[in-house]
Amino acid sequence: MKTDIEPTHTPAGSPPPQVKKRSTGRAGDKIFLGLSRGSGIVLLAIMAAIAGFLSYRAAIAISKDDANFLTTFEWNTGTEPMRFGIAVLAYGTVISSIIAMVIAVPVAVGIALFISHYAPRRLAAPVAYVIDLLAAVPSIVYGLWGALFLVPHLTGLFTWLDTYLGWTGILSYQGGAARSLFTVGILLAIMILPIVTSVSREVFRQVPKTHEEAALALGATRWEVVRMAVLPFGRSGIISASMLGLGRALGETMAVATVLSPSYLINASLLDPGGGTFAQNIASHFKEANDNGRDALIASGLVLFVITLLVNGAARMIIARRKEYSGAAA
Repeated sequence: MKTDIEPTHTPAGSPPPQVKKRSTGRAGDKIFLGLSRGSGIVLLAIMAAIAGFLSYRAAIAISKDDANFLTTFEWNTGTEPMRFGIAVLAYGTVISSIIAMVIAVPVAVGIALFISHYAPRRLAAPVAYVIDLLAAVPSIVYGLWGALFLVPHLTGLFTWLDTYLGWTGILSYQGGAARSLFTVGILLAIMILPIVTSVSREVFRQVPKTHEEAALALGATRWEVVRMAVLPFGRSGIISASMLGLGRALGETMAVATVLSPSYLINASLLDPGGGTFAQNIASHFKEANDNGRDALIASGLVLFVITLLVNGAARMIIARRKEYSGAAA
């Protein structure tokens, strides 16, 4: 049987014929693409506007600063000339956040593993609900609880730390109210615990059952399954959850301002009252500050903004490097 269509032969070395693609996109797809792309552009524009505003006001304040902005242990913006610096604020913000992360992340990962792999369903659901509920508690409530309950009850812990670890100098205790950076770290750990736990729990639930069943088939115990299958798969998720918690710890304001006894000195011991953080300093001085003082506070806010961007950027780099070694890339 003959056909009317004859095959066309392409000469050797010539490019293949262009095939005309039919547009299969629907109007809804194009609208969604435009909206999503526009949202991304708007977000970048907002971030650039925030960075530009902070940089402009910070440059005005730093130009009027009679001291070194990075190393000065002083905050006097009502004098002429002004003398202020962020050394104490940067130290307090970083140290309190590190304390919070050291306490919160292991506990949060343990709770997430218990809910997702150990606890029976009847117990796992209420525990998960209570953990999620803690994330909805306002910061001022945590601050009031910390000032009225946590601070008075930490004296015994501080005395114990001074007895056994006071020789280090970092954990020596001279008495007085426990309004120190260590107290702030404990309070921040309680505040970021629900965030890290919730995200880690959802990551652990996404572990492929075939990975766990393969480990069990090889004779692995429950802990070995967690160590060899669950934790490697959820490593990038744990890092992401930790960075979310760290972001809240770095920027927490009211709870820290309620608990901390601020001063512009860096104490050798973490248990001594005093210190300060960026957010606490801004909340405490913004209302009474004049125009120059507000510019100085905005300059400190710019430093916090940069620290947050650096932390998140470092986290993204760590996740990108470790993703290929985890089960998430499979």
